[in-house]
Amino acid sequence: MERHVPSRRPLWAATLLLAALTLVAPPALALAPACPSDNASLTTNELLADPPGHDTPVVLEGIVTGVFMGNDQLGGFYLQNDESDRATGLFVYAPGQEPVTPGDRLRVQGRFGHHHGRPQLARVDGIKTCGSGRLPEPVTLELPRDAQRLSDFEDVRVRFEQTLTVTGHHELERYGSLTLSAGGRLWHPGQTGEFDDHDHAERRIVLDDGSYRARPDPVPYLDDQGTRRVGSQVTGLTGILTHAFDAHRLHPTQSPQWEGGARPEAPERAADGALRIATANLENDFVTLGERGASSRAERVRQEAKLNAALRPLKADVITTIELENRPAARERLIERLNQHGDITYQAVRHPAPGTDAIKVGMSYRPDRLELLDAVADGDRVHHRPPLLAWFGTLDGEPLFGIVAVHFKAKSGCPSSGDIDRGQGCWNERRTAQAERLAQWIEQERRDGLPVIIAGDLNAYAAEDPLRLLREAGKRDLVHAEPDQAYSYVFRGQSGQLDYLLGPRDLEERVGKAGSWAINADEPAFLGFDGSQPAEGPWRASDHDPVWLDLQRD
Repeated sequence: MERHVPSRRPLWAATLLLAALTLVAPPALALAPACPSDNASLTTNELLADPPGHDTPVVLEGIVTGVFMGNDQLGGFYLQNDESDRATGLFVYAPGQEPVTPGDRLRVQGRFGHHHGRPQLARVDGIKTCGSGRLPEPVTLELPRDAQRLSDFEDVRVRFEQTLTVTGHHELERYGSLTLSAGGRLWHPGQTGEFDDHDHAERRIVLDDGSYRARPDPVPYLDDQGTRRVGSQVTGLTGILTHAFDAHRLHPTQSPQWEGGARPEAPERAADGALRIATANLENDFVTLGERGASSRAERVRQEAKLNAALRPLKADVITTIELENRPAARERLIERLNQHGDITYQAVRHPAPGTDAIKVGMSYRPDRLELLDAVADGDRVHHRPPLLAWFGTLDGEPLFGIVAVHFKAKSGCPSSGDIDRGQGCWNERRTAQAERLAQWIEQERRDGLPVIIAGDLNAYAAEDPLRLLREAGKRDLVHAEPDQAYSYVFRGQSGQLDYLLGPRDLEERVGKAGSWAINADEPAFLGFDGSQPAEGPWRASDHDPVWLDLQRD
């Protein structure tokens, strides 16, 4: 291979070229020069080392590191000293002042005080710009390594080189903030069994939006599909670190560059010869308006459209439905919707004793694929919503298996005494008793040794007592081989599994594909049918993800 060898320039030509580059190349940007000497002015270091009393007049000199002066923003800017080994900063509340620019060195006259516990300069009398230059280098931080040091860098420009993951968006619509975590999403301790670590504080940071106003418009950090899913990631986050509302939070000075968090496709059809079994919490599918579900006809139309988009693509042969209104009309309407479009026809399993709760469990199946042999309910008083057990067989009547739809007592509505929260949510004793009764009842009702699949919302995480008891009774998670990394629900930034398909060990080898369809838990609540920005399609049709598996016939 021939190489191209450039001709050698004479030494004098190289010297002239270097001189020319020196003349045209801009000098490296430096920090803005110090303001003219003034014995009265203080740096942020000096001011914070010996803070004066409230409302004391001060003159502060520093470099602007973050500007949030818009009408809907913080109403000021951050000043920082230029001592890289002792970075300190301070917020200057300056509504109505002329805009300043990051990198400006300012001398500010105002009064020192505190706002919500944070020191700041306010009642600004004058701002003098002494020059402009580059920003101080951000302090590099990493979680959880530097979790105990965050308070040392409050109001300072910082950078997280690491990848941070959106683990919660419950305050995105209301306050424009996201909960981020190091090392991936945060798991509920009831999912992992690490009950001593309830909040993962050392791994958390709040990404704020440069404002503390409620109901930001537009909602920040949404992607081109109008969502910001749990699981989205950002690397190299840079901004001003502060502490407010009981949390360390970062106001970005550079737009976050998001990765991941793509919406999942629907599961592929079950393979020939396999039967798909699914469970879905419908989050109050009520035909009666103004009760737990839709409050208006328009909301009901959106709710039905979303639930249709969530259930039909599953193409399940049997599906248990949780939180269905306890009225025959709700069951009838569900079947009407499922059969209204598409090439699949469903039939409902009539619940012989649905109980008196406002919601009930339901079950639907494909009569062209399975024959319903029988259905029974457990009326034991331990259950608030009686489980429904249906036996299915081939179209020739050969028995195959049973499926029981269940919905255990929720963790909400805690009592003041008795079955209170002792680390696994309130009503844990009741849920554990329900699990014990369920296992006993299944054995009582079992037919000819046929397997029974538990399908529903147990309102308990994988490492909690109800699931432990069911495992001891021989029930296995047929969907997730590693339940400590499974989820169907996200609550206040912690992911975990509440919805299950459980069965005996001998069914495990007959399970082909299986999973959760992550259309709900990762999506912000305001995309729901009753939210401020309801999304088209299945997204946030409920607060729980549907769970499914493909079961090979014998």
